Amino acid sequence: MKKITAIALLSIAIVSCQKETKTVTKVDPKTGKTITVEVPVEDKETAKVENPAIKDSLGVYHATFKLEKGKTYPFSTYQRDVQTLSDGKQNISGTNESTDEMTFTVDNIDAKGNYEISMTLVGKRMSATSQGKTQAIDTKGSAPEDAQQKFMWAVQKAQTGNKLKITMDKTGKILSITGFEPVYKKTNDAAASVIKDAAQLKNFMEGFKLSFNEKFLKEQFGKNLNILPAKGVKLGGTWTQSDNVTPDGSVKINTTYTLAKVEDGIAEITIKGGIPRKAKTQSKNGMTHSVSIEGVQTGTIKIDANSGWILGSKIQMNTTEKESLSDGKQSQSMSKKTNSLVTINPSYKF
Repeated sequence: MKKITAIALLSIAIVSCQKETKTVTKVDPKTGKTITVEVPVEDKETAKVENPAIKDSLGVYHATFKLEKGKTYPFSTYQRDVQTLSDGKQNISGTNESTDEMTFTVDNIDAKGNYEISMTLVGKRMSATSQGKTQAIDTKGSAPEDAQQKFMWAVQKAQTGNKLKITMDKTGKILSITGFEPVYKKTNDAAASVIKDAAQLKNFMEGFKLSFNEKFLKEQFGKNLNILPAKGVKLGGTWTQSDNVTPDGSVKINTTYTLAKVEDGIAEITIKGGIPRKAKTQSKNGMTHSVSIEGVQTGTIKIDANSGWILGSKIQMNTTEKESLSDGKQSQSMSKKTNSLVTINPSYKF
């Protein structure tokens, strides 16, 4: 019986070695020269990367999008912030988590090659844990009993199931986003069931629209979808980006991206950077007030080289803020450490 099994295994091995092959040409990223290689005819993944969305030209990688009409692409975000407050004597910790589950469906590709996409917010979830107690709001679940949480749940529930229409060109530039008015109306109606004062309701909606409008979402989606620089980048090449942490721009977060590798249909980008230490001291009426902030950032982004769509990202940020007050004889100090994790498509296995 053992001999028969061995013969069968040998036969399978022989058959697998006799797969039909074909000759294809490609550019060697190390030399920049065109070479020919033999690949299996039935190897679909290899066939796809002959003309991928992320491809190299004489060693320089450029990115575009090659999405399929009718296909739905996942885009969910998850953020966890663990904060620890300390006065030097005792520590207080808390954890906040939030998830936005979205999908992008390609409805059409127009004559210019632009993608007409429906973005649907499928669900939202938020939770806060402190001193062993957790409060959570999940639009896929039932409404909480607590009045304030129930209000937040109703407002977030009103945002789900709606579709925004996005037009994006093949380079990843978002040309337009429409469909906000129905979302505003549903959100306003949900809020109005609790906020009876017209002025307060108006203020609430104005605040909501600040983070849910075409300009804001263009910027957010643009950063997360269009990652490689337009001029292209070599393997091991870097590019940088600086964003404001504070509205006045006095505190910034600097990020350096590196194209680490492009293998097996996946482009991998590593991230390093953070907030350079920023400190300020002021003295007035015999009191000295000092504040400082600094942070370190690391992460990884993986992109489907065939379609150009982001498979997943995982970025960690550790921030330390310190504050002290002194009259020369006595002093008080407080520190806040925040460990943040931000991911896109958290179900993706790194």
